[in-house]
Amino acid sequence: MSIIRFTSIIFLVVTSVILLTSCMSKESSAEELYTVLEKVVEAEKEFEGQQGPLVELEEEEKEIYNEIMTVGMKAHEKIAVLSDEALSNIEKRENHLQIEIDSINASKTQFKKAEEIIKKIKDPDQKKKAEELSELMMERYQLHTILSKEYSKALKSDKELYLMLKESDISYDKLEAHVSDLNNAYQKVLEANEEFNDLTAEYNKKKLEYYKLAGLNLEKEK
Repeated sequence: MSIIRFTSIIFLVVTSVILLTSCMSKESSAEELYTVLEKVVEAEKEFEGQQGPLVELEEEEKEIYNEIMTVGMKAHEKIAVLSDEALSNIEKRENHLQIEIDSINASKTQFKKAEEIIKKIKDPDQKKKAEELSELMMERYQLHTILSKEYSKALKSDKELYLMLKESDISYDKLEAHVSDLNNAYQKVLEANEEFNDLTAEYNKKKLEYYKLAGLNLEKEK
């Protein structure tokens, strides 16, 4: 009996920091939008920074679970101690998840400014590309809401598992059924995670396409 664990649950594919060089855009709206979009990246730095700690915590919890399976259900005192360690681990992951959510909310606040600027773009090609960018980001935000909720549900199910393991008379069948549900919960997390990463990559691509179309001469920071 095992539990599926996925690392890098919610990671942001951030493009290299981009510098605006001497070639100016044909219209000031493009420069304004550039500034706001890069502030959106900054707003998600906290989000990105949670991934390393989350990966480590997920690996630690996996080791705890494997140790419980090795010890065997008869060693109840040892299992109770290990389960408490796992519960503490899950609480830390919940805290990191909340930091991610707060960071995404800050990103949303910044992006609202971008939507206002997009309305002012006069060039039809630039406006169309910018609107595509906005639609992608809105979809990405919506998907992150789903992803964070699914991960939160999986963590809650994790908690329930370790509380069950602390019971001295828990049945194997009940544990097996719960682990099956838990695996399904993490499968949903995995699927949402992959879609989120795909959207993030597409957004980064479209953003650079807009910068190029708008006549912004960009260099990657070394």
